[in-house]
Amino acid sequence: MGDLRELYQEVILDHNRRPHNFRELPDANRKAEGYNPLCGDHLTVFLRLEGEVVRDITFVGSGCAISKASASLMTDSVKGKTLGETSALFDAFHRMVTSSGAEQPPAALGKLAVLAGVREFPARVKCASLAWHTLKAALTAQAAPEAVTTE
Repeated sequence: MGDLRELYQEVILDHNRRPHNFRELPDANRKAEGYNPLCGDHLTVFLRLEGEVVRDITFVGSGCAISKASASLMTDSVKGKTLGETSALFDAFHRMVTSSGAEQPPAALGKLAVLAGVREFPARVKCASLAWHTLKAALTAQAAPEAVTTE
């Protein structure tokens, strides 16, 4: 189990150092801002939707390793997915990081499973879920009037 935790930590640190899709998206047709006052994480998620499909997704911002890695992994995971698939992924991810016990993450979460360990640290759940709540805000409104917050 120790080797697995080490691997998970390595993946999180790698995504923090070299986040995927870390840039503004000039042709975005949806965007939302998110803020975690507890940790100081602040990010903006940009989406380009074509019909019901997330054609592109990026993010910019600053934060702890967990929030940045979660945003990076999230962008990889939802790109090319339909709105329904993205919503189901949000629900599965949220259940994974908030559930108690040692249930195995669903196989559908793929690489996102590296974040399952945050459920052991309640303050870190907000770090891991910030990008996801920001994504949800971007999907439900053309322009979110104010930042999504974890508080």
